[in-house]
Amino acid sequence: MPLAAFGGPRAVMEQLAPLGPVYQAGTLSGNPVATACGLATLKEIRKAGFFDALALRTRTLVDGLKAAAAEEGVPFSADCEGGMFGFFLLPELPQNYPQVMKSDGQRFNQLFHGLLDRGIYIAPALYEAGFVSAAHSEADVAETISAAKDVFKGMSPRA
Repeated sequence: MPLAAFGGPRAVMEQLAPLGPVYQAGTLSGNPVATACGLATLKEIRKAGFFDALALRTRTLVDGLKAAAAEEGVPFSADCEGGMFGFFLLPELPQNYPQVMKSDGQRFNQLFHGLLDRGIYIAPALYEAGFVSAAHSEADVAETISAAKDVFKGMSPRA
């Protein structure tokens, strides 16, 4: 749910209505449904083990994708932190911009469309991060890895 918020020093914030003379409004500011969703999210992420479980699920996905690519001889490197992950169709993670630019865009398109044809949606741009959420189940991760195995078979230099 979209939600907008901002803050600042007390002296600045006291200039905003209803305390001060400056009117401020926004389409998403104070939306009660979005605010309730935000508060429910904060309640969920405060639960013990939430972030550890999310990081583990993300690591399981990344390790599974790396193993599936390696099995087919497809250059693939990836890393993750928490629920965020990124990958490159390169044998090792790039360490600078020129190395990033060596990632194979045509092969990425094969991977993107191959996964999409199998019901798996990843970010459509070569350099975008991916995100695992608490809503993604172990079955979702396993299904994604399985679909990627099929796609990597078609991308394999042995194919």
